[in-house]
Amino acid sequence: MIVRMLAENDLSRLDLASRPRRNRRTPAIAQMVRETQLQVEHLIYPLFVHGGSDNQPIDAMPGCTRWSLTGLSQEVGRAAALGIRAVVLFPKVDESLKSPTGDEAYNPQGLIPQAIAQIKAAYPQILVVTDVALDPYSSDGHDGIVSDEGVVLNDETVAVLCKQALMQAQAGADIIAPSDMMDGRIGAIRKTLDAHGFTEVSLMSYCAKYASCFYGPFRGALDSAPKQSDKPIPKDKMSYQMDPANGREALRELRLDEQEGADIVMVKPAGAYLDVIYRIRQATPLPVAAYQVSGEYLMIKAAAAVGWLDEKEAALESLLAIRRAGAELILTYFAPQVAQWLQGSD
Repeated sequence: MIVRMLAENDLSRLDLASRPRRNRRTPAIAQMVRETQLQVEHLIYPLFVHGGSDNQPIDAMPGCTRWSLTGLSQEVGRAAALGIRAVVLFPKVDESLKSPTGDEAYNPQGLIPQAIAQIKAAYPQILVVTDVALDPYSSDGHDGIVSDEGVVLNDETVAVLCKQALMQAQAGADIIAPSDMMDGRIGAIRKTLDAHGFTEVSLMSYCAKYASCFYGPFRGALDSAPKQSDKPIPKDKMSYQMDPANGREALRELRLDEQEGADIVMVKPAGAYLDVIYRIRQATPLPVAAYQVSGEYLMIKAAAAVGWLDEKEAALESLLAIRRAGAELILTYFAPQVAQWLQGSD
């Protein structure tokens, strides 16, 4: 009817040599020319573990849990069955074990080495990624050691991070991921690992980690935010994490991490920093990872809970955008759901 009406009104067709819509005409054509793919192999699943015997739902992160060691093993098994190949571990450390120098971070009998050994024994095919930073272990809540004058100390912190990384490698970690943003830590950790025979253990550097407001739910899950005490404690992490206003600075951090021996580089957060992911992807031959952080996750979850967004569509679109920007690997709390969605399950 519409075509006949147009003909009757003597409206001629546009003389177009190129019609991009031809490549969108049917789902089969659109899928055939799709530029970016999202697959379960691209996902790394972040998991929280604590020393108790119960599994604790995290109120600020619906769908996420602080797992007991037993519960953690079961969740890794579920993830493996869905095709997820890698997990990254974050500890909720008891307050009694925290100190200004974060010495619990390199305790060989601590929570993380127990978790690594358990996972590798039960699921040797799963890649275990570990976080290197002091904030879960620090009574001050910073990624580094805070001096009596309120300064986050760089070189003193790196010395502790090297001990932490070595302990994780000895426990069986496959990939060690320093998230602290101290200067020189990639080179120092690489030298430490190599000197002790762990030349095969990879380093995934948080190359461009921004001092972002989107980390709030995560810090609540681990109680790892800066804390006030008798000495002056910096209220934020701006003296070592990057200024959200800066993009070119990420390339400086990238060059240093490449020179120091990083195997994979990461941008964190992901969604608000797609331009940084793109810049780094264009500037390095190394694999690029991106972390869809707790605040990004919670925004989608909260909007979906009240019917303002379709959770599946929003989550998949957000992850596809991160892939399109250039990330080969994505750390996301949506990993199990995405794995199910990609298999056709809801």
